[in-house]
Amino acid sequence: MGRGQERTPLRHRVRYLFDRTLARSTGTLLGWLAACCLAVVVPVSTLLVWTDPDAPHSFSGRLAQVWRTSAETLRLGAVTGAPTRMLLSVLLGLIALLCVSTVVGVVTTGLGEQLTELRRGRSRVLERDHDVVLGWNDQIVTVIRELIAGRAGGGRHVITVLADRDPAQTETALTAALGAAHGARLVCRSGNLTDPDDLALVTPAAARAVVVLPAEDAHGDPTTVRTLLALRTLLADGPGPRVVAAVHDGRCLPAARLAVGPRGTVLETDRTAARLLVQSARRPGMPAVLRDLLDFSGAEFHVTDMPEAVGLTFEEVALRLEASCAVGLLRDGRPLLTPAARTVLEPGDRLVTVAHDDRATPLPDRWAAVDTTAVAPPGTVPEPPSRLLLLGWNRRAPMIVDTLSRTAGPGSSLDIVTDPGTDLGRALPRQEAPGPGPGAAAPALAVTHHTLDLAAPEALHGLELSAYDSVIALGEDHGTSPDGSDTPTLLALLTLRSWEERTGRVLPVVAELHDRRSGRVAPLGHTSDIVVRGELTALVMAQIAHAPELAAVFEEIFTVRGGALALYSADHYVLPGREAAFATVAAAALARGECAIGYHAHTPRAARRYGAVRLSPAKSERRVWQAEDEVLVLTAGPGRPGGAGPGQRVLPGPGRQRSEPGGPGEEAGLR
Repeated sequence: MGRGQERTPLRHRVRYLFDRTLARSTGTLLGWLAACCLAVVVPVSTLLVWTDPDAPHSFSGRLAQVWRTSAETLRLGAVTGAPTRMLLSVLLGLIALLCVSTVVGVVTTGLGEQLTELRRGRSRVLERDHDVVLGWNDQIVTVIRELIAGRAGGGRHVITVLADRDPAQTETALTAALGAAHGARLVCRSGNLTDPDDLALVTPAAARAVVVLPAEDAHGDPTTVRTLLALRTLLADGPGPRVVAAVHDGRCLPAARLAVGPRGTVLETDRTAARLLVQSARRPGMPAVLRDLLDFSGAEFHVTDMPEAVGLTFEEVALRLEASCAVGLLRDGRPLLTPAARTVLEPGDRLVTVAHDDRATPLPDRWAAVDTTAVAPPGTVPEPPSRLLLLGWNRRAPMIVDTLSRTAGPGSSLDIVTDPGTDLGRALPRQEAPGPGPGAAAPALAVTHHTLDLAAPEALHGLELSAYDSVIALGEDHGTSPDGSDTPTLLALLTLRSWEERTGRVLPVVAELHDRRSGRVAPLGHTSDIVVRGELTALVMAQIAHAPELAAVFEEIFTVRGGALALYSADHYVLPGREAAFATVAAAALARGECAIGYHAHTPRAARRYGAVRLSPAKSERRVWQAEDEVLVLTAGPGRPGGAGPGQRVLPGPGRQRSEPGGPGEEAGLR
């Protein structure tokens, strides 16, 4: 028999016949159910009767007993006698079964609808002093994890999430990502974020803080503005929760700030990410440093009251603090970061510090010992020319080009490589023609655009990669890549890593990724790092939700000053090879108008990774400083360390220092 004429097994044919019969109608299904029940109940009842020693001896009597047993089992009645009476008994039993089944069905349907309604998350949350998270994006896990960490040890903590998605799926996804959150409880609700009635489900007026996450779709920013307007209708004037929101496009920032009102803070994610990418390309290791500085696992920014410091200069307070690093003041709610060293603290001033906890510690009477003989001589170090390679194009790329064109050193160049057909629009800066004469100024940044197929590994082989100081690999915007937004970036990283291994040369690369899980498989060299899109904004949002007074501080650091946080070589502050306490580094930074908040110790045996940056070390901590070490400072703005500013001069002296009054412009450092 041929292969196409093989006999189908009997069990397959029976099963197919059974399935085809069941698919006809409900009556057919009931008929099969009745037949199956009778096929089981009648034989078993017969066996019970014939094995019962007390059963009737006559055949008719035993048949009647089988009938009664089967009827009682099927709840059809057990009337015996004439066939008419037995049929009526069966009819009554079927009617009773139908009535009971109908009642059970109605009750089951009602309970099912109520359970479905509960699963939809439509009941109102009756909590107070809870945190509310509105919306859903890839950074929601980061925000909730930091909200939990920020209130660790603070008793019972409830976090309510409202998103336009199934609450059961929301809770399952968050629980799987967060694990067991000790001392915290998640409550998920479903609703339209722009509807005030749905927002009322999470009781925002009684919350401690409300975080509005930016949506990733094309209408994400307008939706955020409408959400803030709807939220405003539920929050009464006066005291209430702090509202923290974020938008992607800076053009929606003014509208969002008007909608949120004076109680809220609105951040811009795209420009913050662009500045971080530029800063990371110039100073490898900044993403890891900022993650350490902005999460709640180590040292972070704090605002503390220190009335005993009134009348002292900022320099005196900064060098007296042993376990924290002072970076500025809050005066009338306005931040004064990296103020002049001789700035005198006034009543009502609050100190901005970087410390491992927010516990208030008394100000010591003695200053930390400073070895002024180990301080490096001040001097201005201009930004050297650099050559950067930008791979890919997205909505943050024009901001990167704009930032580089304004801050790059003279003679710098930027090569942009995009896929064919990419429209750069007006993103490229105008290349002014040099004027006549030998003294004509050349543009600070020369920009060149190349079109290559970035999906092909051999596309970058034509570039002279060894000529670049660093590479920025951009990810695609959300929803534009059918096979995952991080796939093109990972392919580019794989090509660059292969080039490093083949040539034996080091190429610093900073890659923008959409999903942090992609960073675990990204082929990074030991001088490369990743920037997860929106992660920095998520960390800042959690910090502001925990401490609203930090909003002005972060606004100054990440918006007004831009690249205010920087890693500089330690030989700008102390002489290489000299042993000195961290207080010496802090004093040298103050003399240059900067505030030192940590350092990265370079060890030749260790790979150049930046997870080991030591934040807020003790002022008395001593070590031998090398030129390869790097100091993390908060500067007066983007740029290299400069010379001593007015009123900020550290004078030599054995084991002590004093501030010498400056000239009439000494208050120029105040902002």
